[in-house]
Amino acid sequence: MTEDHTPSFEDALSELETLVDTLEKGDLSLEDSLKSFERGVTLTRTCQEALTQAEQKVRMLENPDDDDLLPFDPDD
Repeated sequence: MTEDHTPSFEDALSELETLVDTLEKGDLSLEDSLKSFERGVTLTRTCQEALTQAEQKVRMLENPDDDDLLPFDPDD
């Protein structure tokens, strides 16, 4: 996977679960553990952003007249 490609929520969550399983086994070197941890942080941020966007969309659908909510593109 390239650095400029953002995985879907499902792909990010799946990869994150795999990383956690691998880290919990404790078989990685310190360097590989740190790389996996860094990747996990990136994936966690990706998942959090996707959840935040989904929550915003739900709020817009529930309260279409709320001026405090930012509009969203339904094709996202």
